[in-house]
Amino acid sequence: MKNMTTPTKLSDIKRLWHLFDAKGKILGRISSEIAQILIGKSKPYFVNNLDCGDYVVVINASEVKTTGRKETQKKYSRHSGYPGGYREEALMELRKRNPVDIIRFAVSGMLPQNKLQDRMLTRLYIFKGAEHPYAAKFKK
Repeated sequence: MKNMTTPTKLSDIKRLWHLFDAKGKILGRISSEIAQILIGKSKPYFVNNLDCGDYVVVINASEVKTTGRKETQKKYSRHSGYPGGYREEALMELRKRNPVDIIRFAVSGMLPQNKLQDRMLTRLYIFKGAEHPYAAKFKK
């Protein structure tokens, strides 16, 4: 008699909801925790080729902390694709314009850069304040 490990199927994956409060938390530390949950590494049935992660809701994104002089020295860059379309802004400017993007950029850099990355990021919900429409998912 042989004992065989059955491969993980999509029907085996159970997705839970996790709530993170970013108020007073350090950006890199909370982002790495979020990335691990989105990847699903802690699940016993984790496999690299399937998206095994859970849903994550982050509140108070505007109040996340950074260490050192990152507020002025950390730069986020993008390019529109047109000549002269290179744009660069500091973390401090991005926090004023759209604080949700700070956490989204940090988490997306910690996810694997493959075809599953976009699917993982669709399960990440980030809100500036404490109010969010997913409160019913956490009441048990």
